[in-house]
Amino acid sequence: MPNKRKIRRNPQKKQASRKRTSAPKKSLGQNFLTSEKIAEEIVQAASVGPDDVVLEVGPGKGILTETLLKKTKKVIAVEKDRRLVEFLREKFSDRKKPDVVNADILKFNPGDYGLKNNGYKLVANIPYYITSHFLRKFLESDFQPSSMVLMVQKEVAERVVGLPVKPKKKNARFRPLKESILSVSVKVYGEPKIIRTVSASYFSPKPKVDSAVLLIDNISKKFFKDGVKSGEENDGKAFFEILKKGFSEKRKMLKNNLPEFTAEDFAKCEIPPKARAENLSPENWRCLSLISP
Repeated sequence: MPNKRKIRRNPQKKQASRKRTSAPKKSLGQNFLTSEKIAEEIVQAASVGPDDVVLEVGPGKGILTETLLKKTKKVIAVEKDRRLVEFLREKFSDRKKPDVVNADILKFNPGDYGLKNNGYKLVANIPYYITSHFLRKFLESDFQPSSMVLMVQKEVAERVVGLPVKPKKKNARFRPLKESILSVSVKVYGEPKIIRTVSASYFSPKPKVDSAVLLIDNISKKFFKDGVKSGEENDGKAFFEILKKGFSEKRKMLKNNLPEFTAEDFAKCEIPPKARAENLSPENWRCLSLISP
């Protein structure tokens, strides 16, 4: 019988193939984290323990996935890019594996994968252009995570937490960042905090702006239950309707955007007569929603 030739695989060709497969797609807004140190700080911020279930969004090349798997046994990694799904499955084929799911996170249903309300932690490095939709999806969900740690654009993180803005003039006072629909919409569900800023140099390719690691802790819908009479329900619908209407023309005083409320209503909610929407706290908005005509 003729001798069978052994097929020798060229490791350099395989490596080149994997490199092409995992190249970032501009159309998906992909910027891959390259720093193991930053990945470790993200996992530390998420307080991941051995019994935690983690939903990782946008695993990319798996640098954060690898760090998560050192801390917990259950990681569900959701990746939209089919090429990266194959890359990740191959990368983790001979060791501790994550559950890699090929899906669009904005269409992903946590309940389909056994995730329970407040029963998992979410860690994400998402394209900046879906940040608002992403936050709304998971914060308003019937399957809320107990906490989120997100890599977001630095300016977005600052808007969410309301960090003081450095004045342009010397010796001028710092002033708190004004509230927005985004910041209020996050604060009614959880407690946001910036863990650290991240230079663009820690990503490949480098984005045009710096990023920040944003923690949103103690996520729940308790805010909407407070102040409600026994037996009554508050699903937040009236709250968000008033919030959107109040911010419809930000330069106007709030009383002009919400003419249905009287001066007495504003006083009851401790809102100054000349206040604008950006000056109100989540509690002010909740007060208005509970006395809404």
